Amino acid sequence: MVQTMPSTDAILASLAAVANQWQALAIGWHVVIGALILAMLAGWRPSNRTAARILTLPLFSVSGLAWASGNPFNGTTFAFLALLLGWFATGLSAERVRIASPPVLIPALLLVAFGWAYPHFLATDRWTTYLYAAPFGLVPCPTLSLLLGVALIFNLFGSALWSALLALSGMAYGVVGVFRLGVTLDAALLAGAVILGARCLSLTFETSTRRR
Repeated sequence: MVQTMPSTDAILASLAAVANQWQALAIGWHVVIGALILAMLAGWRPSNRTAARILTLPLFSVSGLAWASGNPFNGTTFAFLALLLGWFATGLSAERVRIASPPVLIPALLLVAFGWAYPHFLATDRWTTYLYAAPFGLVPCPTLSLLLGVALIFNLFGSALWSALLALSGMAYGVVGVFRLGVTLDAALLAGAVILGARCLSLTFETSTRRR
């Protein structure tokens, strides 16, 4: 049975409900990501394969919460995206991740920060709440934004194909967020997806040039 996308009001209500009812899970995701960042700063470098697999976990979380909140479209989409990225990850290199050059790191870190403290849907009168309870791992756009940033930081894990799939997802949800749902700040996600897409093309060109 083909799932149809819910109405705009239904989508916004569903996302707001998830962001506010599952704050404890959002805090948990911030703790997990924060721990991984600290481990990276301490010198831990996972393989491209392992890092890409780790990034599928928040996508499964978004899918599960979408199903629980009555949004089968997002539930199906994110489950499929997580499974597909996980499958592609099995073919990635076992080499350690490499950090991108400074020009790429700037937009990458901005995307991570945007996803980390996404200032929408969560009802709060204190801006500091966004720093630890923004709905990363709960709703699509902040989750995709942070993952896009991480992919850029780590040189696309050496895979233009894996990252292109993530970039296309970011473009799709960025367009929906800005032009259908009226969430203007999702333009940052759309811009990040375009940057990642451009990096995918660049990596593809570099790879084909080396093979000649």
